[in-house]
Amino acid sequence: MRTLYVFLCLLLLAVPLTARGQKREPLTQAQADQIADAGGNPPHRILLYIKFLDERAEVIRDLTNRAASAARSRRLDDELQTFTALMDELASNLDEYGDRKADLRQALKPLTEATPRWLNTLRALAGDSGFAIARKEAIESGEDLDDEAKRLLSEQTTYFNAHKDQAGQERTEPQ
Repeated sequence: MRTLYVFLCLLLLAVPLTARGQKREPLTQAQADQIADAGGNPPHRILLYIKFLDERAEVIRDLTNRAASAARSRRLDDELQTFTALMDELASNLDEYGDRKADLRQALKPLTEATPRWLNTLRALAGDSGFAIARKEAIESGEDLDDEAKRLLSEQTTYFNAHKDQAGQERTEPQ
């Protein structure tokens, strides 16, 4: 009986550890390497995220054209969760670089053009209980990203018009 108790305790301890180790990684290793290589160039890094999100949106559009099935719903759910994680990661980058007053304007314009496309793709998905929650979270994340990109572009345009000597900079500490 004591052995069974010890075994159950170990099993219960192992479950959270395995769940914690399964954090969703939205980027492939090759994509993560590209992002890392662009670390010193914030606009280029953002443009890479846009490219990767466009690729994911295309996968979602392709899945939309397939016949409805349980496998399709599971795949869409997974793709939508990955898409959301990628948008959230991009939003985190925007926050970090925006706080540093890095000049992101050349990347923010394409981002403000891309987010409505992504949202249209997400909203065009027919409702399905297999991925309804993931779709809702992706739309919310996309709307937040769209708002953040527009806000940051407006702030940066105002800031760099007033501080022309700092235009084009990649990093500084927040002022």
